[in-house]
Amino acid sequence: MSLHDDATLVLKGYERDGEQGALRAAYLDHLATHPDGMWKACEAGHITASALVVDPSRGRVLLTLHKKLRMWLQMGGHCEPGDPTLAAAALREATEESGIAGLALLAGGPVTLDRHPIPAPCNWHLDVQYAALAPADAVAAISDESLDVRWFAYDEVAGVADASVVRLLEATRAAL
Repeated sequence: MSLHDDATLVLKGYERDGEQGALRAAYLDHLATHPDGMWKACEAGHITASALVVDPSRGRVLLTLHKKLRMWLQMGGHCEPGDPTLAAAALREATEESGIAGLALLAGGPVTLDRHPIPAPCNWHLDVQYAALAPADAVAAISDESLDVRWFAYDEVAGVADASVVRLLEATRAAL
């Protein structure tokens, strides 16, 4: 099965109402009309995969200070040809950007979707967002894509991150 096919199946299984349902439909339409819709080269936009690294026992999340955007965000990014599934892409990105071995995605698939504009020629990121559980002894490390990584208590996130990260945290906490 191709990554494109996997993403289509994941999104078909992501049944939500309201704005999330509309995003799901837009993502599926995008994949149906863009065979290259998983890749950065797709000028109409592309699917990305991310994961919010959480430590529920301590009530905290790990965010990265993105080097280019200079914003506190969840771990994530572009899918790569070697990614067998969308979930594997999210877990790879979370592991690479956090430096934490032994992350495990929260069961049940993605917790939310977020579409955001990016500079041309790509125009849009259609992000499929997961939650990754950190092991109890997790020690984070700064990656080449980050200026910093830092743990934040749940109630601190709204003060440092944008609304998309706050929504992801809310959806993650509801899924926990």
